Amino acid sequence: MKKKKNFFESFSNWATLATGSSAAFFTAISVIVVWLVTGPVFHYSDTWQLIINTGTTIITFLMVFLIQKSQNKDSKAIHLKLNELLASHEGTSNRMVNIEDLTEEELDHLYKFYIKLSSLAQRDADLTSTHSIDAAEANQKRKSGNRKPA
Repeated sequence: MKKKKNFFESFSNWATLATGSSAAFFTAISVIVVWLVTGPVFHYSDTWQLIINTGTTIITFLMVFLIQKSQNKDSKAIHLKLNELLASHEGTSNRMVNIEDLTEEELDHLYKFYIKLSSLAQRDADLTSTHSIDAAEANQKRKSGNRKPA
């Protein structure tokens, strides 16, 4: 199942690990300190200022894409793990698998459903009770019907 990674993916993984390290942080601090120390030597000239501005702009620009690549990969892995948990658990609704592909409006609709489900659970005074999206209202009616009037 393990497939050879392309150059960009390999580089991206390496760069993410490297730039997220303590060494990278201390290297960045060192560059800034060296730049500050050289200020008087260059009489705080426009060129001296341009060097740090250009360098940080280029690094920031490239890091945005690197961070996004890393976030996309992590997000996809988390979604797949959650999908596996949902698909493998008997009591969960398979409708929830891949809901990240729904529209914002569809997600809002689901959100409202879970608010309603929370209200039902609070009325039951049982916040640990769980229901699938398919069976929640039927379970609520069944549970309410099983109660003896006070």
